[in-house]
Amino acid sequence: MFPADELVELVLTYNPKCNEKLIADAYEFGREMHEGQFRHSGEPYFSHPIDVARILTEQHLDDATIITALLHDTIEDTKASYGEVADRFGNEVAMLVDGVTKLTNLQLSSTETKQAENFRKLFMAMSKDLRVILVKLADRLHNMRTIKAMRPEKQVVKARETMDIYAPLAGRMGMQWMRDELEDLAFKVLNPEGRASIMRRFITLQKETGDVIERITGDMRLELEKADIDAQVFGRAKKPYSIWRKMQAKDQGFSRLSDIYGFRIITRDENDCYRVLGAIHQRWRAVPGRFKDYISQPKSNGYRSIHTTVSGRDGRRVEVQIRTQQMHDVAETGVAAHWSYKDGVRGENPFAVDPVKWISSLTEQFDAEEDHDEFLEAVKLEMYSDQVFCFTPKGEVVKLPRGATPLDFAYAIHTRIGHACVGAKIDHMRVPLWTRIKNGQSVEIITAEGQAPQATWLDIATTGKARTAIRRALREMDRERFIKLGRELARAAFEHLGKKATDKVLDMAAKNLRLKDMDEVLARLGSAELTAHEVVQAVYPDLVPDESEEITTDRAVIGLSPDQSFQRAPCCSPLPGERIVGITYRGQGVVVHAIDCDSLGNYEDQPERWVDLHWHGGKHKAIYTVPLNITIGNDAGVLGRICTLIGEHKANISDLEFVDRKPDFYRLLVHVDLRDAEHLHSLLMALGAESDVAEIERHRDPSRARVPAGPKE
Repeated sequence: MFPADELVELVLTYNPKCNEKLIADAYEFGREMHEGQFRHSGEPYFSHPIDVARILTEQHLDDATIITALLHDTIEDTKASYGEVADRFGNEVAMLVDGVTKLTNLQLSSTETKQAENFRKLFMAMSKDLRVILVKLADRLHNMRTIKAMRPEKQVVKARETMDIYAPLAGRMGMQWMRDELEDLAFKVLNPEGRASIMRRFITLQKETGDVIERITGDMRLELEKADIDAQVFGRAKKPYSIWRKMQAKDQGFSRLSDIYGFRIITRDENDCYRVLGAIHQRWRAVPGRFKDYISQPKSNGYRSIHTTVSGRDGRRVEVQIRTQQMHDVAETGVAAHWSYKDGVRGENPFAVDPVKWISSLTEQFDAEEDHDEFLEAVKLEMYSDQVFCFTPKGEVVKLPRGATPLDFAYAIHTRIGHACVGAKIDHMRVPLWTRIKNGQSVEIITAEGQAPQATWLDIATTGKARTAIRRALREMDRERFIKLGRELARAAFEHLGKKATDKVLDMAAKNLRLKDMDEVLARLGSAELTAHEVVQAVYPDLVPDESEEITTDRAVIGLSPDQSFQRAPCCSPLPGERIVGITYRGQGVVVHAIDCDSLGNYEDQPERWVDLHWHGGKHKAIYTVPLNITIGNDAGVLGRICTLIGEHKANISDLEFVDRKPDFYRLLVHVDLRDAEHLHSLLMALGAESDVAEIERHRDPSRARVPAGPKE
């Protein structure tokens, strides 16, 4: 194992004022606690915490972080307790060790619901102290370096989790070197053949062309000497996974890829960065669209650099990054630069970002997401995206993920601007809202009073902030509609029992159903998440009729005399649960209309024919036919899926008529047999949610107000 004194020496190289004794004590305490424990490789277990600490010394991190690395598994895997760690090494270290322990127990690759909850905990830990994540990332890096000792199936699980979560997180924190290594180590496990193929091609290319990196590095140094610029030049071939990703994205073979080499030029000051850029562009032709100035417009994690791609020797493209030493320090350690030491003093790097502000900017929109799928989507959109820089008409800079649209731009300015957006101009030209914004473009948002977010905007917006705001607005608009529907369903359900759905009654229902308030009950009732039966039962459990017994047709309507029969009016097709009134016809009994039927105006001057009726409050048979207007896409299998969906909701199709046929859609009149208004509402909700259904509504035809010749329920 790497000895304690050598570990202390590593810390002393960048922090001569470190607490040598405390680090050595932590080393001895960790070794003692892990005594007798071994890794899968057969090595003493404590070799792992030591190597994690060594990785963190490369980032010049503070004493507390190094000690946490040495002790990060003690609370979980040994007899050591939180209190013992706090007593010996202080509360700061104990809290960090406890934070790493909790992160280790998170299953970030589990089911989506569990994964979303664990991501929330991950960000919560980050917000408390980002050093917890720095230790966890170093822990994962060392585990990936030694992954061959694990069982093959465990290797795949760990590699997939690394590729999906830890590598993007390292990149988002500005630790690009760690992201590259984590991705490459995971790639080696997940696709060993693909990685080996790229490595073989690299060797072949080197044999054919010689040491390209050395030659281009020499050329660049020569140009900088001519321009009298003091700078260091470094070159490297890109990692196999980075090349594989480019091959997949561009659908190109290795031989057609151009920018597989990268070069970095480190200057003395910021002015020299732009002088270097001029010298490079004078000597080699710049590739259009591949220039990015992250010095004037830095990334949120503090990253600053100039990126350009030029055609080098033999026309081969090479990527060049230009930055100062201080910018390079932040580029290597990212957000961790806040804690890094140099010559015994906490780094005063002007380019290092405040971790609290960084994590706040990363997570600002996550709190609003209650749905697990939506939360995960927001996390992944923020974690895995590159950025473009665009401008407001006043010249202010707005940072957005690559692929962002004017709609994302509008919400980045202000939620109110996003909600009112009706159009956009890019570089003074009117463009559709789904246009992708490019670097350096000027964007102007056109707004209008009375505009509201549309459901289709979710297909246009790409940022987590915009999609969250749109969903919230849509939920609020739907909520008002659902509350109104729910109130009518509640009124009908309680009236069946001779009761009234007063605010007091509904508040009691909310309390018994453990919901927030009356509006929540009505919204869930209106959106078919609750049934009227459940709401009534929550208040009057003894009065709710036995739903196992179905109401027969002769008992369906209450208020008829013994010698009267009824028929449902074909103009409005009323259903059990709806408010109704009867109109008498000589020799044909009573025709039942919905209370809001337009045809009732014909009988206003004949009050003697009106009969006060209401439906029986029990469970009715699904025999009451209602016509529905449905517009569906003209595509293979759509009609079959719609019919299947109707059947799955225990509704029968008694008739189907094609009203209109167009190349891209059909308009149908479908007659379905239903139990009651709640059954209809549930079916309409399900059909309305189907992506192939463009429009659906209940069909009413006042021209059919005349009573039919024969009886009909």
